[in-house]
Amino acid sequence: MEQQDYKYIDQVLKGDHRAYAYLVDKYKYMVYTIAVKMVENEAEAEDIAQEVFIKAYRQLYRFERRSKFSTWLYTIAYRTAASKLKENALDTAPLTDELSDTYWSEETSTEAPPMEASEQQRFVRDAISQLPKLEAVVVTLYYLDERSVKEIQEITGLTAENIKIRLFRARKKLEHSLRFLLE
Repeated sequence: MEQQDYKYIDQVLKGDHRAYAYLVDKYKYMVYTIAVKMVENEAEAEDIAQEVFIKAYRQLYRFERRSKFSTWLYTIAYRTAASKLKENALDTAPLTDELSDTYWSEETSTEAPPMEASEQQRFVRDAISQLPKLEAVVVTLYYLDERSVKEIQEITGLTAENIKIRLFRARKKLEHSLRFLLE
């Protein structure tokens, strides 16, 4: 999978700038997800996502392949969103149903009727949106994007222990929130 990324990176670095579209298309949803979790504003998240891809394009020659390209890109996304948070006191907006495709693959349980599956997704999405921003990002990266603790460490700059603690706390909060929402 990463070999495919490297192929396109090499093409871009050799002057084929259209090859960058593959990387943008592959990672646009996750970059947007990180941004919207951080800034809690869809329009601002879209702007951040565009900025991330511009920054990554301009700095692509600096990508040293010591980590996955996705980890390098998500690091840029995380830092860009964190920088925007510091710059602005952003108004928060609730997540809308438009984001459901960002968080959930089409591999929902086939045992549950579609209405129940979407309702379950809504409950989980609502519970995640109630978490503090950094915990929501860590949960999203770990559970929904299936990133390792080491990759999350590279992306966020947090220690492995801090990530594990945040995941533990987030799980407890999610359990409490979901019990409350389901009752």
